[in-house]
Amino acid sequence: MKKRREFLEGLGLGPAALAVMAGMTPGSVRAETLAPAPEVKPRHRIRFGVCGISHDHIHGMIAAIRRGGGELVSAWGGEPDKLAAFRARYPDVKMAATQEEVIGDSTLRLVLSSQVANERAAIGVKVMKTGKDFLADKPGMTTLADLDLVWKTISETGQIYGILYSERLEVPAAVHAGALIRAGAVGKVIQTINIAPHQIVQKGGDAGGAGARPDWFWDNRRYGGILCDIGSHQVDQFLYYTGSTEAQVVAAQVSNIRHGQHPRFEDFGDMTLRGDAGLGYVRLDWFTPDGLGTWGDGRLFVLGTDGYIELRKYANITVSAQGNNLFLVDGKGARFIDCSRGPLPFGAQFVADVAERTHTAQDQAQALLAAELAIRAQMQAARVVLKDS
Repeated sequence: MKKRREFLEGLGLGPAALAVMAGMTPGSVRAETLAPAPEVKPRHRIRFGVCGISHDHIHGMIAAIRRGGGELVSAWGGEPDKLAAFRARYPDVKMAATQEEVIGDSTLRLVLSSQVANERAAIGVKVMKTGKDFLADKPGMTTLADLDLVWKTISETGQIYGILYSERLEVPAAVHAGALIRAGAVGKVIQTINIAPHQIVQKGGDAGGAGARPDWFWDNRRYGGILCDIGSHQVDQFLYYTGSTEAQVVAAQVSNIRHGQHPRFEDFGDMTLRGDAGLGYVRLDWFTPDGLGTWGDGRLFVLGTDGYIELRKYANITVSAQGNNLFLVDGKGARFIDCSRGPLPFGAQFVADVAERTHTAQDQAQALLAAELAIRAQMQAARVVLKDS
């Protein structure tokens, strides 16, 4: 009993949750709250810059690195509207006139970028060649040629090319799901199912649609296509939760159903994946209705041999607008865990990786394998045309 309690405490469950679980019987349903993450002081301090602010994900990236001990020193951006908002948000940060001004700053240890997706790899390669590490918004690149160049530069320089797959790394419920899975809560993971709807026009926030979407958003040559772009989040989760180190795309398809005025846009896509340690299915779309109240009703299902997990990441429709809802069913019953106050360790881990030359926050091979699979899915996807109703 003592070992079981120590195990549960290690997962961050508070005393009330432990007391409830002690009396669980098969078929019972229990609600728990993940204990607040303890405040941890960063072990390292580094200076970092930003080179490219095309997508508003950059703000979440900056916040993560700042939490981990990073000091934002300088930034460059090419879009006047984004620049104005950036200056207002970070008034003490030096705004560079060129990309080279940031990339060439020898006092920086790390550069972040959410530049237009098909330009990120080139920036990252330049950054690594100056002896700095790089953290890209997803997708980290859009072509296999870019991927090969990134791997070549990593080999030559020994630098890190990180990709912030925020739907796993910056969602407390997704972080806690990983801890539960590693602890054997559902046995061996067999399959992940990701349902990832998105909203084009949003009501604020940093998910990217608070204002009018830019021209590059509608051009799959620039954003990479729906499977390469937002699908890279889901492929990352498939690899991480199944533990697969090798995988292939079994089938993929895309369609432009309701945005014919933008012929290079794709508003629906799905893919089936087969890994050496598990299977995966991903569905993506741009059809989130306004009535949801947030940018997407993202769901993750993890099937194991001894149970399963469901995440309702951003809302629990008709129940609560709060996200970070984790449901676990095993041989003893069903549990709901509110993970909204759970830890987000990525920022501190990534800063430590930069300082200590480790790969704790993100496995380099896994990050780039996720990018590769998303690109391959996009390349082999069938183009589907549906009849009008």
